[in-house]
Order: sequence, then C-alpha cells, then structure tokens
Amino acid sequence: MGGGEFGIDPGVLHRVADEIATLVRQGVQVGLVIGGGNIFRGAGLAGGGFDRVTGDHIGMLATVMNSLAMQDALIRLGVDARTMSAFRIDQVCEYYDRNDAVRHLEAGRVVILSAGTGNPYFTTDSAASLRAVEIAADVMIKATKVDGVYSADPVTHPDAEFYPHLSYDRVIREGLAVMDATAVVLCKEQGMPLRVMNINTEGALQRAVQGESVGTLVTSGDES
Repeated sequence: MGGGEFGIDPGVLHRVADEIATLVRQGVQVGLVIGGGNIFRGAGLAGGGFDRVTGDHIGMLATVMNSLAMQDALIRLGVDARTMSAFRIDQVCEYYDRNDAVRHLEAGRVVILSAGTGNPYFTTDSAASLRAVEIAADVMIKATKVDGVYSADPVTHPDAEFYPHLSYDRVIREGLAVMDATAVVLCKEQGMPLRVMNINTEGALQRAVQGESVGTLVTSGDES
C-alpha cells in the first residue's frame, strides 16, 4: 500500500521483490504468504452487518490479487515464482497442494501462498503458520511495520520495552501483539521459530535470514 490509502504501491512492491530475489539467488528457499488488507478488510464490513463468511471470502480474493502482483514483480526480476491458491481459481493460478509447493521450492521457485487457509474465520497469520509448518520451513518471518514486539505500542508509548526474545507461552499468556492466538499456538505445538521484524528496514530481511538478531524471536526456549 505504501503511502496510499489503499491499493498496491509499485515502488514498495518492487523493493520487497528485489530483496526476495536477492535471497533466492543465494540459494534460499522462499515461501510467501501475503495478506489483502490494502485492498479489502472483511472484518470491517462484518462489523457493519455484512455477512462475515462472504467478507472473508472477498478478503481471500484480495490476497490472490496481491500475490499475483508479487509474482509478476519477481518474474520481471528474473525469478521464477508460482502463486498457489487455497481454493480453485485454475485459470489464474495453481491450486495449493503441499507436495507441489515443496517441489517448486526445491526447484528454486518462490511459492506465493494465497487465499489464506481457504476457510472463513481464519486470519492470514493462521494461514502463514499452517503453511510454514506444512512445508517444513526453518523459520517463519512475520514482516510488519514495527521493529519487533514491545510491551506496548511504541508509537503511543515511547518508553515501551522492546523484547528481543520471547517464549510462545509468554506471548499467549500476556496477549502480546505478535500474531493472533491460533497462529502462535500452532507455532508452539509444532516448534516453529517465529521472527517478527520490520519489512520497511532496508536489508533487515537479508540479515534475518543470515541468522542475525533482527527484530523479535519467539521460540520455546528461555527468554533473553
């Protein structure tokens, strides 16, 4: 969305695609789950009396739109990318199949996993956790607009404490703004490391993949 009120900012799209392309050229296997809030937010309409299931379906379609835009941006950079949807839109993209997704990754293609889980009432966070577990990712990276997890909103609370490392249990117990509870519980149960970082910080994604301490790491281990 960039600095706009809605839609896709070509500059932001190209910058993110360029960072992903750099990782792919280094041999990193990349799976992406992209939300659709820049185009449509079903929860907002649901609050106004709109049918929640219909709203969620429209939101899932918005994630497909963003995914196709990212696919195009990557292909223009010379990176092979495939969009896979959790429900069938065969004329637009591939239907998601875990084994096909893994084969694409092993072939060096970026796999863009769209349409959430294919079911209403599940967030993009939950879809991302599920897909990360299914493809046996080494780490799940939650790309946000903040540098990591704080004790409170750092914009309204300048003295908020930054957490470089958290346990799943503490995130759940204190309701920290990492991801929704369903997503965090799934990561905990499957031992999926979760890193929360600012996607707008140039080079942060590269450093995180290289193992540097970027943002907040959430694991089952002791906090530091």
